[in-house]
Amino acid sequence: MKDSKIEWVGEIPETWEVVKVKHKFRYKKEIVGCYCDDYDRLALTMQNVVKRSKDDNTGLQPDKFETYQILRKDELVFKLIDLQNVSTSRVGLSPFTGIVSPTYIILRAEKGMSPRYAEKYFYVLWKNQIFNALGDDGVRSNLGKDDLFDVRMPIPLIDEQQRIADFLDKECEKIDGLKADIEAQIDTLEKYKRSVITEAVTHGLDPNVPMKDSGAGWMPQVPAHWQVHKFKYHLQLRGIKNQAEKQVLSLYRDYGVVPKDSRDDNFNVTSEDTSNYRYVRVGDFVVNKMKAWQGSVAVSNYEGIVSPAYYVYEFSDALIDKRYFHFLMRNRTYTTEFRRLSGGIREGQWDLPAEALGNTLILIPPLPEQQAIADYLDEKCAQIDELISQKQSQIETLETYKKSLIFEYVTGKKEVV
Repeated sequence: MKDSKIEWVGEIPETWEVVKVKHKFRYKKEIVGCYCDDYDRLALTMQNVVKRSKDDNTGLQPDKFETYQILRKDELVFKLIDLQNVSTSRVGLSPFTGIVSPTYIILRAEKGMSPRYAEKYFYVLWKNQIFNALGDDGVRSNLGKDDLFDVRMPIPLIDEQQRIADFLDKECEKIDGLKADIEAQIDTLEKYKRSVITEAVTHGLDPNVPMKDSGAGWMPQVPAHWQVHKFKYHLQLRGIKNQAEKQVLSLYRDYGVVPKDSRDDNFNVTSEDTSNYRYVRVGDFVVNKMKAWQGSVAVSNYEGIVSPAYYVYEFSDALIDKRYFHFLMRNRTYTTEFRRLSGGIREGQWDLPAEALGNTLILIPPLPEQQAIADYLDEKCAQIDELISQKQSQIETLETYKKSLIFEYVTGKKEVV
């Protein structure tokens, strides 16, 4: 073994060489122009490079695809922008020929360089957040082609590269298969949790209770002794501002209202001037009007301020248990209705009008029954969440093992026998 003189690599086999990326790859940027209709659209995702419909309007979309660039089969593609976002994909080896965003960097391997082996090495750089730390200033938001070209990599002879790539492909396929099974189990648990919540908040805990028509076609049957009132009769829209010294809150579909800085995966931009933000008290009901249809509504457990794009409501009477209401408004029956009421798409987001929300019918069981439903759901959801957490921990263990396995072989710490 010898010192590679690459900090994150350490020692490598004596026979391996260390080269800069620019000596083994060719940079290319082939704009598709008027031939865009001849190619499939591709995207770099956590599942490598995949085909994506040109009609998919998720996120920022171009009006036309003439500015996209051609990515060919067996070429490496990199997304080295917004590097603070550690949960997004950074590198992939394309199994297809198609077109991708012009912001991607595309490299083609020269003779003597296996793109499959190289993709594994770059995978380690991504997963160990090496890309984030490149550059003289320590942390970079974006890397360009020249930055990538200056990255050094250890490489054996081409035959050994291919043996390593073959071995890692097989082992990673096994690991990814295990992960897929666990992810399917998590998906089943999450669906079960949603069904438990929906059943409890729309039908109660007694399966034999007499039912009546709700008066809303989107929720036809409810327990006969429950009241059905309009949202606006029990909650009032509030617009207190000028509280810039308060902590900034964010609203998540999965977590509810939490301090913005408490989540590593929060990439919402906070305005420098927060005086226009809306004041939220503990117990207020907060609605992201652009994402209500995704479940971004919640009763807040925190005091703070939220974006002006949010609605903030206060409860105007004591007829509603706030824990019950939190579960009620986040269940799929309501989020489906919020999507219908949003009535159109604007820049990739649906807008829920305050008037439409105010006229939405809400279900009001007797207060002791609301509290019993909330107690039941708190306990039941905690049990399901614990099972999900255990399975997510298994996935993290597999991810760590995969990252370690690839590192050991692409740096020569272990040898393919």
